[in-house]
Amino acid sequence: MPIAKGERGFRTQGPVFPVALLVSVVVFGTVGYALIERWSVWQAFYVTVLGITTVDVPPMSRGGQVFTVFLLVAGVGATLYTFTLLATVVVEGGLPKRLQRRREARMLETITDHFIICGYGRIGSIVAEQFRRQQIPYVVVERDAERVQLALEQGALGVEADASREEVLKRVGIDRARGLVAVVGTDAENVYTVLSARVMRPNLFIISRAETDDATQKLKRAGADRVISPYQIGGMQIAQTALRPAVVDFVELATSADNIELAMEEITIAPKSPFSNLSIVDANLRQRYGVIVIGIQRHDRRMQFNPEPDTRIESGDKLVVLGRPDSLKRLETDAAEAKV
Repeated sequence: MPIAKGERGFRTQGPVFPVALLVSVVVFGTVGYALIERWSVWQAFYVTVLGITTVDVPPMSRGGQVFTVFLLVAGVGATLYTFTLLATVVVEGGLPKRLQRRREARMLETITDHFIICGYGRIGSIVAEQFRRQQIPYVVVERDAERVQLALEQGALGVEADASREEVLKRVGIDRARGLVAVVGTDAENVYTVLSARVMRPNLFIISRAETDDATQKLKRAGADRVISPYQIGGMQIAQTALRPAVVDFVELATSADNIELAMEEITIAPKSPFSNLSIVDANLRQRYGVIVIGIQRHDRRMQFNPEPDTRIESGDKLVVLGRPDSLKRLETDAAEAKV
């Protein structure tokens, strides 16, 4: 948020000016006592501190007493002003903001298996909300300060920066990320962001938004694994809802993060998974986990729908299954474990 000129000037001198004022009073008192009472520098400094803190001072001449009165008025005023201003700086965000920034920096250095959301507009905020509901870690990169602040208020890690810059992507842990979602303002920005991310992480899963068909092709050439057109998906959703409302309701129910009774999930078969090289019937998934295998995506991204019971499960396959969330979680864990 822009800072007014007067406010910026006040903050610049805020903690420096009162401290300098207090030091000036102490120096002035020390010099004054040394000249008036003929004291040593240490004794003059000692009595000055006693006077400012309103502690009893030793006997002195009439001139020293007059000077002490003046010093007490100036010293107490400067002391109260100094501590009041310093307390204001701390309470209004100086110290808490610094501590918050340090905490966020530590979290950025340690976060792993997360998504990087580039852009926090209407689509980016919806993506973040879905990740938040499913407890998926993510980091928001956005150039607009107000949007970054909104993301922080909603509990996200946020960085105010240009997502297409490699140093920014490195800062948000692209080398440890699970994937990247490019949904910044324009197609050109998305292309640059996808290209930068693909150069830094050749095997990173990247999703991007596209406004036009031409941008879709450019984003794919830049390295996006998936390119989503909100207008195309929105139109298809409207058409499907008009023609097959029950089917749409079922899919929404199965993919909703709020549903605790039914969920659709993809389960990756690890290289040494106990289900690798077994048929669906031999893996006994229905009886052991109570799930239904809807489809299998092979390692070459070829999708096999409604597979037969004797269909073989291979390493690297992704099973599209339907079942209870807790059952899917157990299946996902078992599918990632190595054979004993």
